[in-house]
Amino acid sequence: MTTKTYKYYWEDFPVGKVREFGNYTVSAEEIIDFAKKFDPQPFHLSEEAGKASLFGGLCASGWHTCAMAMRMMCDEFLLDTASLGSPGLENIRWIKPVRPGDTLHVRSVVLEARPMESKPHVGLVLVRWEVLNQKNEEVAQMEGYGMYRRRDPAPPKAE
Repeated sequence: MTTKTYKYYWEDFPVGKVREFGNYTVSAEEIIDFAKKFDPQPFHLSEEAGKASLFGGLCASGWHTCAMAMRMMCDEFLLDTASLGSPGLENIRWIKPVRPGDTLHVRSVVLEARPMESKPHVGLVLVRWEVLNQKNEEVAQMEGYGMYRRRDPAPPKAE
């Protein structure tokens, strides 16, 4: 049996670690396609409906923005980690509309990193993900935990 090695483990996410990555340009067709499948509110489906809304034009669903950020995370590093998934997000904020032609990138900041007491081979990492457009304006923000294998887990505590 072979054990897979990864580029990044829990120890590679110290508090304060900042990463900036991604370069994803979104098209009107992609915004509309995502909306048709997952969030068919009128302002996500057509420029005309978007103009009649508070958004003033076609804009991506916030869920689509999160999905684009997730793709950039996977492409940049997540697929090279000893990730064990996530227990969920703490906060999601959609700050500015994402428009056709916007080019997005992500800044991640590690807010907390601690081993799990119940599973000494797993570490928890709390990260704030800031999604920014080509003008460096924040369009979305998420905070959530990731679970990662530890490179050198502490031995279990004796009872």
